[in-house]
Amino acid sequence: MLAILILTLPTQPNAVRVRVWRALKTLGCGALRDGAYLLPAEHAALFEPLASEVRAHGGSAMVLSLSPQDEAQRSELLALFDRTGAYALWRDTATALRAELPMLGETEARRRGRAVAEALQALRRIDYYPGAATEQAQSEMDALRLALDACFSCGEPQAQRDHGIERLDARKFQGKRWATRARPWVDRLACAWLIRRFIDREARFIWLPDPAGSTPAPRGALGFDFDGARFTHVGARVSFEVLMAAFGLEHDARLQRIAGAVHFLDAGGIPVPEAAGLESVLGGLRELHARDDELALAAAVVFDALYASPTSSTGTGT
Repeated sequence: MLAILILTLPTQPNAVRVRVWRALKTLGCGALRDGAYLLPAEHAALFEPLASEVRAHGGSAMVLSLSPQDEAQRSELLALFDRTGAYALWRDTATALRAELPMLGETEARRRGRAVAEALQALRRIDYYPGAATEQAQSEMDALRLALDACFSCGEPQAQRDHGIERLDARKFQGKRWATRARPWVDRLACAWLIRRFIDREARFIWLPDPAGSTPAPRGALGFDFDGARFTHVGARVSFEVLMAAFGLEHDARLQRIAGAVHFLDAGGIPVPEAAGLESVLGGLRELHARDDELALAAAVVFDALYASPTSSTGTGT
């Protein structure tokens, strides 16, 4: 069963015509002919705002149900939703980025990697009848993520099963050594700041080239953000969010705002306003500071400022 929007656009204003055409494209409608557009029946409600706007400006619009007469007609209608060509263009972009990775810096590579991932998410949102092209694209995306990690993040953590996060008492974690991967990027820099600011003010950090392999953490050190670390990705949460949950900081609205930016920059998902600026500043600091301790201290100033900036919600703070 399909929903069909049959409309006649008003001749004026032109802005309405452009807005409706763009909205139809964004929805990924199948075009039966000019003025007749299809969506799966379960998405029929998406047509209603468009129909209302067209009628409000003097056009005509109605949303009806459409049932194919037979399997041949059904196949013909579903072919209007075929995304094979769009996936092919997306794969070209992903493949080109993989080839360019050795020539890119990490900040630029990660930024472009997120853009590729977001483009795939947008395509999948309008892929109402996914098939082999969808699976191939996801495989290409997985390969790109592995290539990014191989180039820039030896020991990048694979998320543990979300088994719940144990609540810990920060008083038992004072004056500790904390170990993570060298040349820290967003999640690790944010974790280092969170640890020293809210958990262990006397924390000492150890930066390891390959903590999950040739340079394991020293005995007694608390690992974070690498495979096998005590504090690492759990389920959908990145290491920063795991530390927040473990030490009872998840109700702080200011930390939650920072967590949104860290999560997006490290794992993708929902963009937040702070992310682009944070990425740019941290990328610049990495260029300025070759020593990881100096980089972590400089990044801490950035996170302090972000934490201090006004928020619409009242956090608990510390």
